[in-house]
Amino acid sequence: MNTLKVLIILILFVGAFQGIVFGIILFRAKQNLLSNRILATILFLLSYRLLMQIMRLFGLGYYDTWYYFMLDLSWVTGPLLYFYVKSQIDTKYKLTPKEYYHFIPLLVQISISIFVRLQNLYWDGTRDSLSWLGYWGYVIWMNYPTIYVVASMLIILYSHLALKLLNKNANIQQQTLRWIKRIIFSFQIYFSIVLLILIIDVLIYNVVLEKNYFYFIRFFYYPFFIGISVLIYWLGMEGFSRRNDKRSIPKSQISQEDRMKLELIAKELLDAVKERKLYKIQKLNLNMLANELETKPYIITQCLKEIIGKNFNDFINEYRVNEIQYLLKQPENSKFTLLSLAMEAGFNSKSSFNRAVQKHLGVSPSELKQNL
Repeated sequence: MNTLKVLIILILFVGAFQGIVFGIILFRAKQNLLSNRILATILFLLSYRLLMQIMRLFGLGYYDTWYYFMLDLSWVTGPLLYFYVKSQIDTKYKLTPKEYYHFIPLLVQISISIFVRLQNLYWDGTRDSLSWLGYWGYVIWMNYPTIYVVASMLIILYSHLALKLLNKNANIQQQTLRWIKRIIFSFQIYFSIVLLILIIDVLIYNVVLEKNYFYFIRFFYYPFFIGISVLIYWLGMEGFSRRNDKRSIPKSQISQEDRMKLELIAKELLDAVKERKLYKIQKLNLNMLANELETKPYIITQCLKEIIGKNFNDFINEYRVNEIQYLLKQPENSKFTLLSLAMEAGFNSKSSFNRAVQKHLGVSPSELKQNL
């Protein structure tokens, strides 16, 4: 076994091992059960595909007993990524029977794989030993990158749907969803590149040069799986580090028209609070904000909930905490006490100031002053 082959086996094994370990941990997590288990399933399936390739590098799975059991299940990766995003956005999300149609590609893939592999039972070395469908099914399924072209297209499609869903809910809890957006976007870009390479390679090598095409010996075959190893590690690490995150993202029940109206009000609200520094008013309340924007208090509450994703106190106190950090950095304020600066930032009591700093920064006011 040459050095390059050993290196490929090592990289693929590390990727598969990490995927399985992260998958087990995520599957057993106590929080966010559905989202963690969907992610665990994705990691298991990707790891399984890498293990299949490792076995083939050791000579297993080529027309032996293993051959009939090593089925590629890659056509379900795209739908699972989409379901994972939905479960992250809506903590009450449950897969309904109406969504089972997303698994049709997987059933088709399994059915075709079984049919094609069974052709080996009739193959005697001649083309005439197989039916027309059996022969061409085998050629297109096993020699060409058909499986990975369709898998890439599905991942690109479902990544697009997932990103669309993330963008629609970006204002609800932007910080929590940002890391998911990066990963889904990476999947979309990676498999777009894979799809482009596959199509160009088939067209040039097989159609233009008219050479016999065997996908598994092409120059990009193993780099493709190495890329999957990298995605497994990244996806596993991100999911593992956030497996117990507490999320309370409400599922919006408002219409698109009402949402657009609230988004306009949200922009006015953010501009008013930031530019006019309304947060520095110690007795600021919903009624005062509503009067400033010439609207109703319940509209402000709905805007904060649906668009900004915060309640009134958290929204205002975040500005006040930022203001106190700014004031502490100014040399001329060193002669003032921390409490007096807090009052200037808009806090109306020591206890409310302490709670806000602890909640938004995770430190006590005294620690904040020392750090700055």
